[in-house]
Amino acid sequence: MLEIIISALLPIVVTLALGYFAAWHKDFNSDQSTILNRLVMLYALPLTLFSGMLGVKRSVLLEQSDMALVLFISMVGAYIVVFVVSHSVFRRSKPIAALQALAVAAPSGPFIGIPVLGFLYGELSSIPVSLCGIIINLILVPFTLFSLSTYSSNKDGGNSKVSIVSNLKNTLKEPIIWMPVLAFIILILDFEIPENILKSLKLLGTTTGGIALFSTGIILYSQKVTFNLTILTSVITKNIIVPVITLGICLLMAIKGTVADLSIMTIALPAATISVILAMQYKIAEQEMASTFFFSTVLSIATMAAFLVYLH
Repeated sequence: MLEIIISALLPIVVTLALGYFAAWHKDFNSDQSTILNRLVMLYALPLTLFSGMLGVKRSVLLEQSDMALVLFISMVGAYIVVFVVSHSVFRRSKPIAALQALAVAAPSGPFIGIPVLGFLYGELSSIPVSLCGIIINLILVPFTLFSLSTYSSNKDGGNSKVSIVSNLKNTLKEPIIWMPVLAFIILILDFEIPENILKSLKLLGTTTGGIALFSTGIILYSQKVTFNLTILTSVITKNIIVPVITLGICLLMAIKGTVADLSIMTIALPAATISVILAMQYKIAEQEMASTFFFSTVLSIATMAAFLVYLH
């Protein structure tokens, strides 16, 4: 089991290391990583989400209501709790609290879910990965983007009372928001998109994970990996506490077997790169988000192995 997880996570570590090396070798700098990040946010990632969501059959998706409910409660619940505690208790700004909540609540299902879960559960792994992507991109990312947009407008001297509506409009204009929404509508309507078109969209979309990780490696070098109590708390919450709570939810709802296993292992995946991507785009908490992602990925080798042993 440990070999499976290491094999799945190794490409992430290697790509991060390549980005780190490229920055150390002066081939790329933080400004150029911003350009790479722009490519991911405006084109590669939206295309990945669009084509990936439409790769799921509506009938299959609708049959997994229990799994969808468990993932929804775990991810949205974790996001709300972390955001409220971070902002109200520890007095962190809303944008940073939103990014921290996203880092804790959003597992990297769209990036490494298939290789990790696919080896264990076969084609069924595409279902929690798709559900995970829907929850992240239709709920968690829009709220985070709204918080970041409000921060950006106020920072530039905007009126916060007036900017709420305009920020909402700007948020909805982001390709990372409206493309998954469009794909979800098409999926629910059961409208068939020709396979050749989906394949064409996937060509650029397949670069998303590599570019995002490479860019994160550059940020890790330029910002320097740091470790403090906040990052430790985020990583432990993401890798251990939230998956354990998901296990508890499954027990309370009497959900067993493959559905429960897939739900728990999906939540146990390390933090997604989306929090790092957004931090880089808005130039806020970049070091914290990159470090949280790094340590979450490293720790997940042990924590995911532990959950696998428990479940099997």
